Amino acid sequence: MRMRPISPGPGKKRSSIRAFSLSEMLVATAIGGIVLAAVCALTMYSARSFVAIGNYIELDQASRNALDSLSLAIRQTAELKSYSPTSLTFANPDGSEVVVAWNSGTRKVTLKQNNTIKTLLTECDYLRFNMSQRNPINGVFGFYPASGPSTCKLVDVSWRCSRTMLGKKFHTESVQTAKIVIRN
Repeated sequence: MRMRPISPGPGKKRSSIRAFSLSEMLVATAIGGIVLAAVCALTMYSARSFVAIGNYIELDQASRNALDSLSLAIRQTAELKSYSPTSLTFANPDGSEVVVAWNSGTRKVTLKQNNTIKTLLTECDYLRFNMSQRNPINGVFGFYPASGPSTCKLVDVSWRCSRTMLGKKFHTESVQTAKIVIRN
């Protein structure tokens, strides 16, 4: 049996039936690949940004909760008994102790009060306490440094937290800081 060539049909010329050439197919594939790569890059960037925003919100919430607990505990104490840049020990009016400490190994800030230990912050990379007197320095937003724990009436605390997500370390936007007055 012999095969006949397919005719283009009535009223059509043979030259009007065309297909893609190899070079046209390569150009179309390259353009499609570039568009696909751009969409993938934009998707990855958007995903990282979304994760970073969610992380910032969680770290900010944890910082606010820690500050609330820390302020409540410190404001009710009678005096500062001992001081170091990473821990404070206070005496309550009833004679019990309140200890706030940061452990750089575990990256946790804890509050020990009434024989219970509460974790205030996790994933804390940096924490520093400073002690001051209550009287402000004239003309400057600052306070006179306390000569020792007995003259301390204001505690300045600063910290920074971070978390690793999607292979990248995300920090809080800035160092969190607060000045807490010992009221008693």
